[in-house]
Amino acid sequence: MEYLGKSFDEERALYGLEGAKVVNCRFEGPADGESAMKECRDLTVKDCFFDLRYPFWHVTNADIERIEMTEKCRAAMWYDDGITIRDSKMNGIKALRECKNVALFDTDVVSPEFLWKCRGVKIKGGSLVSEYPLFECSDVGIENFRMKGKYSFQYTENVTIRNADLDTKDAFWHAKNVTVVDSVIKGEYLAWYSENLHLVRCHISGTQPLCYAKGLVLEDCTMEGCDLSFEYSEVEATVKGEIMSVKNPVKGFIKADHIGEIIWDSARVSKENTVIEG
Repeated sequence: MEYLGKSFDEERALYGLEGAKVVNCRFEGPADGESAMKECRDLTVKDCFFDLRYPFWHVTNADIERIEMTEKCRAAMWYDDGITIRDSKMNGIKALRECKNVALFDTDVVSPEFLWKCRGVKIKGGSLVSEYPLFECSDVGIENFRMKGKYSFQYTENVTIRNADLDTKDAFWHAKNVTVVDSVIKGEYLAWYSENLHLVRCHISGTQPLCYAKGLVLEDCTMEGCDLSFEYSEVEATVKGEIMSVKNPVKGFIKADHIGEIIWDSARVSKENTVIEG
């Protein structure tokens, strides 16, 4: 079944489709209907425009390409399984939630709450502007990605990120088993309360990073404007260049070309448990 060049604005316009192609269609109009393709399966959707709420809920297996979703297209994809999105623009709040097996390729997203509680996520290329992205997501792979946000990757698990530019504060709080390679991480209060965070050849900037962390590893990273670093953290760090200041690490080692200040002012930690060189 094919739907070519049509317009839809009614409630549940294409509800329950299976094995259909929807091409060059528009979902907009005065009826202001919701849930256009709810409970669908095995869809191909290309070159479509969405200006209505909740278009893809409880969808299984959809190949979506070159679509545009406006700000009015809120909560676009919830409870889906097996969704691939390519070369698209998504601009509605709460764009993906409670989904699994989701892939985004070269897609640009503006969504204040994006990818919450999703499992099996792959992102390659594209960009994201968000306040709370990837909250409580697991099994995530990201590559060649640009992001501007706040409170990113909180409570995530099993995440690998490569060649990314992450401009975000409060990132990776309470995150577990995260590896970030060859990336830029800019923001404040990076990765507090994280567990098993591994940063490889990353450039890190911003105040008070990497505190209250367990199993923290930095390998050949650089740091800029990073004061009061590693407070109450278990850390193994090799840093090229300068660390502005280090404060009260719990144990491990910290090696840098230069450390501006080392602060020991807590009875909770002992200097003997951490080797600091710089």
